[in-house]
Amino acid sequence: MGSRGVRAKLGRMLTFRLNGREVDASGADPNTTLLGWLRERGLTGSKEGCAEGECGACAVVVVTEGPDGKTRYQPVNSCLYLLGSAIGREIVTVEGVANGALHPVQKAMVELGGSQCGYCTPGFIMSLFAEYYRDGRVEGELDPEAIAGNLCRCTGYRPIRDAGRRLPLVSDGDGHAARLKSPAPTDADVTLTAGERVYLRPSSLAGVFDALAQHPGAKLVTGGTDAVVEMNQRLTRYEAIVSLEAVEELRVFEDADDALILGAAVPLAEIEERLDGALPMLEALLPLFSSRLIRNRATLGGNLATASPIGDSPPVLLALGAEVILASAEGERTVPVSELFTGYRKTALKDGEVIAKVRIPKPFPTIGRFYKVSKRVHDDISTVAAGFAIDLDDAGVVKQARLAYGGVAATPARASDAEKALVGKKWSAEAVADAKTRLARSFTPMTDQRGSADYRAAMVTRLLDKLWAETGASA
Repeated sequence: MGSRGVRAKLGRMLTFRLNGREVDASGADPNTTLLGWLRERGLTGSKEGCAEGECGACAVVVVTEGPDGKTRYQPVNSCLYLLGSAIGREIVTVEGVANGALHPVQKAMVELGGSQCGYCTPGFIMSLFAEYYRDGRVEGELDPEAIAGNLCRCTGYRPIRDAGRRLPLVSDGDGHAARLKSPAPTDADVTLTAGERVYLRPSSLAGVFDALAQHPGAKLVTGGTDAVVEMNQRLTRYEAIVSLEAVEELRVFEDADDALILGAAVPLAEIEERLDGALPMLEALLPLFSSRLIRNRATLGGNLATASPIGDSPPVLLALGAEVILASAEGERTVPVSELFTGYRKTALKDGEVIAKVRIPKPFPTIGRFYKVSKRVHDDISTVAAGFAIDLDDAGVVKQARLAYGGVAATPARASDAEKALVGKKWSAEAVADAKTRLARSFTPMTDQRGSADYRAAMVTRLLDKLWAETGASA
């Protein structure tokens, strides 16, 4: 009986609950996405549209614990969700929504004509499914963010929106609602192997460092919203993948007297929920950071580690004077975000190091703004992004200025010369004009499909104009 118990325990480590049944993921290639695995097994309701998290046709929900401690259904893009991430967890796909009769979400979509070709419909169903069971939902209302990560190219959004607004409150006897009254699965260490390839999901930093010692050069992932795109679009394959998503030390959220400390593996959606007005400048960024489907998985640590010149978070963190705490088997060290980026897609991270935390010092700036220039307001890549933080004394004189930009150089960067032009001067149109002159010489942007060099250069100064227009009257 003892050996049987051991086998059961070991077996569970490579299984997960799918639509109410335990399924075995043993032997799958660690580079496999949940979407690919589902479709190979005939669960083809989840569709592959873009394979990069933009269309939401692949949406499924994960049973998870929210920041409020309650169990919830969280929608994610299964095309960016590695199969190893599902192990030990609980997933519902579109095939598991109905229970003998159409679910209220499905019924509303049918009655209001929310589907035409049907390709995107399963993804909408899953996003609306999570919204249907959202704690605090008001009947007759629909959070537009609930379906912001789902695209429809033929029906149009009005009938889909109307279906969301038609949803009744959850009725007694609903099995999916009953599931939320029990705790969500807890994360445990996972090792998934296939041939020479391995996926490791340690639950502690010590486990991460052991994994990196055994597999030097392993690909580090957290939410996978960047790395898995490479797997899908460029067919990149990794011999070893180490996931940081279950590491408890990387999931901290501490609003201390001297700083706001954010664990590098805290999903952006959780940060958004926990901030609750504490730092408006960062909160202005988060709704513009792709869709909620992405933010449910994406992290600050991942966004910084990719070192993209158009990453959304670096301009804000640069402007806020943030630091990153880097951890390795040898200990920790602190690096200002201004020194983290060493070149295009390069960072100061050493072999064996991970970003553990982001520390944003207090007090927060007197004036703080984040601006993003893109072809769409939401769910789009930046052409230019800017984070501005201005500290004023009681007389309205600038004590400190940080002007940070993305999309105008090989790395996100601050305009230090323009900052100096503001310090010691009254926050005024004249000071802004002087700073703009220096800003115009600070960057040499390039032309690409998102915008020309001239356009980007114009945006560098125009965004400072926007800051003055919004804040000058009250300065």
